[in-house]
Amino acid sequence: MFLVMQMVFIIILQFPKLLNNSMKIFTFLFFLLGFSAFASDLQINLKIKNHQFEPNFVSAPANTPFILVIENSDQTIEEFESDDLKKEKLIGAGKTVKIPVSAQKAGKYKFYGDFHQKTAQGILEIQ
Repeated sequence: MFLVMQMVFIIILQFPKLLNNSMKIFTFLFFLLGFSAFASDLQINLKIKNHQFEPNFVSAPANTPFILVIENSDQTIEEFESDDLKKEKLIGAGKTVKIPVSAQKAGKYKFYGDFHQKTAQGILEIQ
């Protein structure tokens, strides 16, 4: 979705004569609304240490976008993965990443470290 919005915005900048004024306004509003879907001050912090997530249980409010901030304090690379959230991200040793998560329905969402699945597991509960 975000990529589509970027492409539309580029088209507006590159070919302004092709679009009439009402189409420009519609596209601009569409672009702003798309950004608001990911705008959030809520951050949930996780740390990977000894191939485990700390904490391994976190919660967030329902219907609210948030950002997962994951710090990998191990000396090896890890991949955050959640089939439930449809998210995955490589995290280098000693690095921190931010993963935007759109608003979710109430429920429990599993996540794990793909390279250490036996130990790096956790649950995100949306309430």
